[in-house]
Amino acid sequence: MRHGLVLFSSDRGITPAALAQAGEERGFATLYVPEHTHIPVRRTAAHPGTGDETLPDDRYTRTLDPWVSLATAAAVTERIGLSTAVALPVESDPITLAKTIATLDHLSDGRVTLGAGFGWNTDELEDHHVPADRRRTVLKEYVEAMRALWTQEEAAYDGEFVRFGPSWAYPKPVQAHVPLIIGAGGGPQTFRWIARHADGWMTTPRETDISDRIEALQQAWAEEGRDSAPDVRVLIAFRPDPADLARWAEQGVTELIWGVPDKPVDDVLAHLDKHAARLGLTPG
Repeated sequence: MRHGLVLFSSDRGITPAALAQAGEERGFATLYVPEHTHIPVRRTAAHPGTGDETLPDDRYTRTLDPWVSLATAAAVTERIGLSTAVALPVESDPITLAKTIATLDHLSDGRVTLGAGFGWNTDELEDHHVPADRRRTVLKEYVEAMRALWTQEEAAYDGEFVRFGPSWAYPKPVQAHVPLIIGAGGGPQTFRWIARHADGWMTTPRETDISDRIEALQQAWAEEGRDSAPDVRVLIAFRPDPADLARWAEQGVTELIWGVPDKPVDDVLAHLDKHAARLGLTPG
């Protein structure tokens, strides 16, 4: 299994570029950053962690733009993967977002993975004119439309939420297929969506019965007739014991994602040194 780093990037502490460079030097495989365009002050949406409209901390209101952040990381690295945990594609225009992601993949020589969510903050979605009860359909159309722009010489799309006529759009991504990993609570509806439209699943901080859910995803995958195995990435929110790690490896988990605090550079570098040593990583 690979090891990645997720930074709840904010306007304080270590920058995504500095973390990417340090992570690459220490043998980490991927850098992840989140997305929130804004947080409405008046809200009714319950946070998955707190269970009500309160937020765990103020980083939600201070989140950096993920694609600008990853671009700065790409400029100072050569190998580390560039991903989101998670981005909210439906809060952007799909044509311009497709251009942004394709440009980043082009300039980074094919290092981009799109980690996407459906969006728990329905008040945030409402400000982007996304109906909460249709957000999965909206994301499906965004993904289909962006893939058309990434792969077709003359791309067009005619959906309920996305429509455009035959168009040229360059650059194309370096990758023939930009991976899409869905970060959401594991359940039958989510796993069916992933099996039909995505390449894999990223766990949430609240997942505990991960092995059972991986089996459920694999079953949904088989029912859709998918050939290859789903790409499963585990966001570590508790200390796994060796039995957890062994079981996940047997089930085909591809990456473990470890959180990094948005603290000053020296504090984070010391943390990375200790963590890389514990994991037995080989410096890049």
